[in-house]
Order: sequence, then structure tokens, then C-alpha cells
Amino acid sequence: MQQPLVLGALLLLLLTTTSHAHNITKILAKSPEFSTFNHYLTTTHLAAEINTRLTITVLAVDNAAMNALIAKHLPISSLKNVLSLHVLLDYFGAKKLHQITDGTALAATMYQATGSAPGTSGFVNITDLKGGKVGFAATKDADSDDGTLTLDSTFVKSIKEIPYNISVIQISHVLSNPDALAPAPAPELQNITDVMSAHGCKSFADTLTDFPDALEVYTNNVEGGLTVFCPIDDVFKSFLPKFKNLTKDEKSSLLLFHGVPIYYSMQMLKSSNGLMNTLATDGKRKFDFTVQNEGRTVTLKTKIVTAKVTGTLLDEQPVAIYTIDKVLKPKEIFKKAEISPAPAPAPEAEAPKSSKKKHHKSPPAPPSADAPADEPSADEPSADDSADDSSNGGERNLGFLWMVIVSVGFCVMM
Repeated sequence: MQQPLVLGALLLLLLTTTSHAHNITKILAKSPEFSTFNHYLTTTHLAAEINTRLTITVLAVDNAAMNALIAKHLPISSLKNVLSLHVLLDYFGAKKLHQITDGTALAATMYQATGSAPGTSGFVNITDLKGGKVGFAATKDADSDDGTLTLDSTFVKSIKEIPYNISVIQISHVLSNPDALAPAPAPELQNITDVMSAHGCKSFADTLTDFPDALEVYTNNVEGGLTVFCPIDDVFKSFLPKFKNLTKDEKSSLLLFHGVPIYYSMQMLKSSNGLMNTLATDGKRKFDFTVQNEGRTVTLKTKIVTAKVTGTLLDEQPVAIYTIDKVLKPKEIFKKAEISPAPAPAPEAEAPKSSKKKHHKSPPAPPSADAPADEPSADEPSADDSADDSSNGGERNLGFLWMVIVSVGFCVMM
């Protein structure tokens, strides 16, 4: 009796361990009334951070509410703080909002997670009101004089819910507090070339300094977010002879190809599989590469080369600088010239001529009209058939195993 129960439990486990990856940009793109909110999540790089979280709630506001916020002409750092108050680090679906213990809850936000929110100003108060309404308010260090907390916004509707993974709900007004609105002090931005030069990437840093236009693109992206993949000295020095043979535009593009206009911490990088645009991306010129994770290793793949991230020089928002073991070569510059072609099959050696007297055999019968000579016999599989059988055998075995597990599960349920 225990064996069927174990197999049934195994079936249940397999069916419930499916991960639910989410993309906040795609979710909101289905509702045009949130296009402004969606746009600024991308501009402030919050969208990428939201997509890395396993459990999250996004409090979206419509275009009219966002227009009132934009009219304040906040600097990008303050705008990011305000929008960060709309990202709760817990799951609150529509049902859970009306089942809050004691009628009120204090939820931490992404603003609190940055470490720059003083006191409790990075939390949002959620209160289940009478008449089926739910109110929201961004807390602050010093509340109003009478000790009450004004609920600035109310729940409107649910937009998208993937239980206990992501909940996207609409609230009526933008949440804010004085701490989030205050202009952020200018960060002491480190000179990125100094950081690279001091930690084994001097050759790349010196070359970047020789191209002021490319360096300016890097520095202009520092405040909004920047990730640099820096080839180590030995690697870039050995590449310099090829670099010198490029045109001026190609040299600039290659240098920009090693920068990404978004801040990626190592944790974010490890969950960002797929194509990634670079500082060199410009309209039809894609200049992108693919990020792939293999265990704990992060690799960057172009059509020409695969590089491995080997170390971290700086990882402090808004800038991250990583070392890589190869120069990233974009296909737009190197095309297929450096792609190693598959080795051609060796020609078959001619059979040695025998010195012995040949035995005469009857010539083979001519092929019939119904069986062309070039086609393999029906009894003998072709090379392509053999390859398909070999590559698909594992899939058939896995499918058979699933059929067994599902059958046992249904038997247990019966």
C-alpha cells in the first residue's frame, strides 16, 4: 500500500514544482492604461529588479495618476524611490488583502531594501477598511501631528495574479512620502577607468580612455545604471594587434559592446538568461550577446566567442564591473570570419589493388523502375534515421516514465 502512496506523492511533487517566471513589462503591456507606469519601471531599471524576485506585489497606477507625479519634475533618483514604494516584497492577492490579520499590515518595499530609506519610511501600511475597501499609505519617520496616518490610496482591481509568485494590482493614487521625494544626495561616483586599472583591467581601461566619445557614453550611463564586462590584461593585450586593424568606428563599437546600460548585480545577472543589449546597440545594429548560466558560472555568448565572468571589481548600485576571460567579439564586426568551420570529413582511402588474380562475379541486376538505385533499402535504416533514433531515445524513455508516474497517480486517486 505504501508504494502507490509514495508514487502518488512523487507525481504531486513533480506537478507542483514548476517555476513561474514573470515579466512585469509584458504583464502591464496588455493594459494600455498603465503604459506610463510601465515605461518608468523600465526607465528606472525597477522592471529588471522586479523580474528577479520570487515573491512580489506591484501596486500599479494608471496614466492619469502617473501624470500627476511626472508634473512634479522629480530627478530620476527620486522618481525611482517613489516607484520603489509601489513594489512590496510579499505576496498580496485580492483575496489576501481582505483577510489581513487584525485588519492592518505593514509591508516592506523595494525602497526599504535599498538601505537608503530612513527609519520606517520604506514600508507601506495596508488597512482593510469597512465596506470592502482596502487602503494604502506610505509610512514616514514623523507622522502627522495628531498621530494618525492618512491612507492616500485605495485598492481598485486585480490585474494579474500568479499565486505566491507575483500579484499586480491597481491602486487609485501614487504613494509617496517626504523621504522618497527628497532629492537624493549626489553619489560619490568612482571613476570606472580607475577601478578597472587598479584591478587587472588596465589595458582595456587605457584603450577606453583613448576613445573619449566611447568613454563619454560609459560615464553618461553611470548615474542611471551601468554594467561593464572588462577583459583582463593578458587577454586584451593579446587582442590589441587585431584591435589596431579595425576601423575607428569598429574600435568604438567594440569598446561599447563591453558595457550594458543597466545595473546588474551578480544575483540579477545569474537570473538574466537571454539576449542583452549593450551600449553599442543602435537601431538596426543589434550588437547584443546572450547571457547564460551554467551552475554558478555566468557566460556571455556572441556568434564569435564565449566569455566567462571570472570576478567582480565593483558591485555597488548603480555600477557593476566584472572581469571576463575573453574579449567580446560582436558578429557585426567580425561576422563569420572567425567562426571555426567544422572539419571536412577525410576522403575515403581507395582500396589497395590486389596483386592476386581477381575473381569474376556476376554483375548486379539493374535496378527496377519501382526501386531507384539511389534510395536505401527499406530494411536498412538510413544514417539520418539512425541519428534521429539516437537523439530521441532519451526523450521517449522520459515520456514513458511520465506515463508510468501519471498512471500510478490516477490509480491512487481512484
